[in-house]
Amino acid sequence: MGIPLRQKLTIGLYVMKQRLRGVKRFPLVLELEPLYQCNLACAGCGKIQHPDDILARRLTVEQCVQAVEECGAPVVSIAGGEPLVHREIHLIARELVRRKKFVYLCTNGLLMRRKLDLFEPSPYFAWMVHLDGLRARHDQVVCREGVFDRAVEAIREAKRRGFKVFTNSTFFEPDGPDEIRAVLDYLNDELKVDMMQISPGYAYEKAPDQEHFLGVERTRAIFREVFAGGRRRRWRLNHSPLYLDFLEGKVDFECTPWGIPSYSVLGWQRPCYLMSAEPYARTYRELVEETDWSRYGRGRHPSCENCMAHCGYEPTAVVATTRSLRESIRAAVSN
Repeated sequence: MGIPLRQKLTIGLYVMKQRLRGVKRFPLVLELEPLYQCNLACAGCGKIQHPDDILARRLTVEQCVQAVEECGAPVVSIAGGEPLVHREIHLIARELVRRKKFVYLCTNGLLMRRKLDLFEPSPYFAWMVHLDGLRARHDQVVCREGVFDRAVEAIREAKRRGFKVFTNSTFFEPDGPDEIRAVLDYLNDELKVDMMQISPGYAYEKAPDQEHFLGVERTRAIFREVFAGGRRRRWRLNHSPLYLDFLEGKVDFECTPWGIPSYSVLGWQRPCYLMSAEPYARTYRELVEETDWSRYGRGRHPSCENCMAHCGYEPTAVVATTRSLRESIRAAVSN
C-alpha cells in the first residue's frame, strides 16, 4: 500500500478546485509547529537553538485550528520540536481529524508509547516516526544511544493497536546507496510501516552540523543508485512518482515554497520551515500575498542552491501530476 486512495482522491479534487477557481498559490500541506522545544538535540536540526523564551512558547488548540482553517490545506503535518511534549497535542490532533484533515503527527518516538492512549486510530490520522538510519546510524544522528530501539518499540505497539504508522527519514552525506536501501528494506519488510517518507538533508541554518548535507548532484547520484533496477516500486513510499524522478535527476522542477507553508509560535514562516532567517508573516494571507516569492529557489537565493527537500519540490510534482493524464494514472497505480 502506498498513499491511501482516499487521500489521493481528496488532494486531486482539491488541486482541481483551486485551478478552476484560478487560485495561483495554494497549500497542499500545512507544516504546523505548536512548539520548538524538543527532548533531543539532533546534529542536523536547529530548532532547539532558539532562545529559552521561544522554546517555552506553545500554540493553543484554538490557534492551531485557526491556522488550519485559514490556509485550508487538506493535509496537516504536526511537527516541532517534539509535538508530544505539548500537553494538548492530542486535543489538537482530535480537532483536526474531526474536520477531516489528514493529520501526520511527527515524533522521535521517545514519548510515543506513553501517549498512545490519548489518541484513536482513524483513516485521517497517522504517526510519522523519525528514523534516519538503522540502530547505530540513527542514534548517531540524534546524538543519543537507545533512541532507535525505543522508536521501533513504539512503532510495533502503535501498529498492534491499529494505528497507521509512517516514517520520515532524512539522509546525509555519510549515507550511501547501500545504507539507504537497507533502511528502506527494514522499514518496508521488517517493521511493515504503512508508508515511508524520504528526503535529502538540507543545510538548515541553525543546525550544529553544517558539513554533511547533500548537494544537488550528490543527491541525484545517490538516488539513481538507490532506485536502480526498479527497486522503488517495492517500497511503500509517501511520494508522487514525479518527485522520485526528481530525486534521481530524471526531471527538474522549480521550488513551490508556498505549497507547504509553516505556522509556528513565531507566525507564518517565509518562505518555508527550513529557512529561519527570513521575516515571519502575521497571517496566511500576508504570507501568500506580500512575500516576494521571486527571491527564492535555485539560482535566486544562496540558501536554496543545494535544496531538493520534499517541502519545496513535492508540491511542484503533485501539481504537475494533476496536469498530465499519463502522470495521474501513473500516480494512481503506483505502489
